[in-house]
Amino acid sequence: MKKVIKFCLLLVLAAGNLTAIAYADEVTDWNQIMLDTLRKAGASPITSIRVGAIVQSAVYDAVNGINGTFTPIHVAPAAPRGASLRTAAVQAAYATLVKLFPTQQSDLDASRAASLAAISSGGDDENEKEDDDENQDSRSMARGIEWGQTVADGILAWRSADGFADTAPPFLGGSAPGQWRPTPPAFAPGLLPLLGNATPFVIRSGAQFPQAGPPPLTSDQYATDFNEVKLLGSATSPSRTSDQTVLALFWQSSLSGPDYFWDRVAVSLGAQRRTSLSQNARILAMVNIALADAVIAAWYGKYKFAFWRPLTAIQNADDDGNAGTSTEAGWTPLLVTPPYPEYPSGLLSVSSAALAVIAHQFGERSSFTVDSNGMPGVVRFFPDVPAALDELVNARILAGIHFRTADVDAIKLGTAIGNYIIANSFQSVHKEKEDKNDKNDKKGKKDKKDKKD
Repeated sequence: MKKVIKFCLLLVLAAGNLTAIAYADEVTDWNQIMLDTLRKAGASPITSIRVGAIVQSAVYDAVNGINGTFTPIHVAPAAPRGASLRTAAVQAAYATLVKLFPTQQSDLDASRAASLAAISSGGDDENEKEDDDENQDSRSMARGIEWGQTVADGILAWRSADGFADTAPPFLGGSAPGQWRPTPPAFAPGLLPLLGNATPFVIRSGAQFPQAGPPPLTSDQYATDFNEVKLLGSATSPSRTSDQTVLALFWQSSLSGPDYFWDRVAVSLGAQRRTSLSQNARILAMVNIALADAVIAAWYGKYKFAFWRPLTAIQNADDDGNAGTSTEAGWTPLLVTPPYPEYPSGLLSVSSAALAVIAHQFGERSSFTVDSNGMPGVVRFFPDVPAALDELVNARILAGIHFRTADVDAIKLGTAIGNYIIANSFQSVHKEKEDKNDKNDKKGKKDKKDKKD
């Protein structure tokens, strides 16, 4: 097994991370407000991922609708002249969150009032310089609020029937070797079996990226994967170190879904480089859309292959036809097995998609720390993106809920999705114009040549 990066509790690292995040603007402030809202709501990871993509899409289209630098996600740039970038970002985030979490309106109202008061009073000159009207007068602010609300309404209407929560008859899998079935303690049916058919934000469909599927039950690869998780992932494994136990628990601990891990990393790295409000809006939209589209593709694979979890496999190994595996009737994993099929890993799919965006924006060799609102004081340090992915693979094996192949293949899936989003969305408008002009120029030259011939 690859060496696991040792976790850090060093205050200097934690302080460094928080100092970077302290350099904030309305986009990053409201990203944190979103994460706090998800935590207070007790939202599930999938709900959190969808909310993150909706909120950050609205913020991006609101900001981009004023400066018109990049292609929009859904709402075309049409902001009134002189609209404030900062108030547009605040209103877009506020309006989407209030619609999705109406019971938290009083808290969100207070946050909105504080943000608008700070903008009105002069605020941060670093952010003001991006606005058309640097004085942030009431007219500019009002136009920004109006535009932010328009964009929020457009994004919410677009996603109102996206299929993320479509219901279906209970999925109970099957009893044949390799088939998923409900697992203890809840023995719940498969969660959201139709999620793989939901409408993505950027990719064409959940089926767009081919997935190889789990190894055959009788293969050597399956036996290797089986025995690794059996040894290291059991609730009482003597082979798992204390740090390995911590990291397995850490990656399951976020109270705001995977959004918390990767939004915080993106904001921290952006703060170190003093990215602008507009740049932050674009980066956070890319990260959260990558998470949302990757979870759709992962769920498509989960219910296409409907592969059993290690708990089921280890307790029923006598039926798998593989001489390299053996049954352990009382085996249980470190973490409670999630109520859906095993392949591919959901966490690895969404995390690798987000990290593909982060690597593209800040460099694959950027070092960073990750904290969790579910394990305060515990910080994971990574010298680069590959190191983080290595730990994530190991974390799910050590937790006893995934085979290695499901994790490794999920990285391929998530990375492909992240790269697709980078290549096919959020494109520079100037580049689009240049490409169009270049295409027209080539066509004109061809027409002239045809006439000459």
